[in-house]
Amino acid sequence: MDITIHSSFLPHEDPDASLAFYRDILGFEVRNDVEYAGMHWITIGPANQPDTSIVLYPPAAAPGVTDDERRTIAEMMAKGTYASINLATTDLDATFERLQAGDAEVVQEPTEQPYGVRDCAFRDLAGNLIRIQELR
Repeated sequence: MDITIHSSFLPHEDPDASLAFYRDILGFEVRNDVEYAGMHWITIGPANQPDTSIVLYPPAAAPGVTDDERRTIAEMMAKGTYASINLATTDLDATFERLQAGDAEVVQEPTEQPYGVRDCAFRDLAGNLIRIQELR
């Protein structure tokens, strides 16, 4: 079987803030930017991984989601408990410094975890948890 990861989805409410974080701070490239019916989807990814993307999407666009569920999603996003992604880098300390200098919300400084990885954690402006692991 030949299956690869093509894209992953993270919710956002503010396209400008999302671009400022993912493009300007993390250095991801913008691959697609689509507006439709007052909503905004932005596809981003690392330049060295052209076949793998993150789609920043408006949670209101999800079909079949009720108004009550949308309110719950908004509450969870505000708390930072709705969505997350794990990234990796060869230089965790430099990546941490860049994110910290870019005013990202620090959740955890670089730490040696008891399960054998060294990582740190941030929240983007939509509240999504981003863990960044050091590649060894």
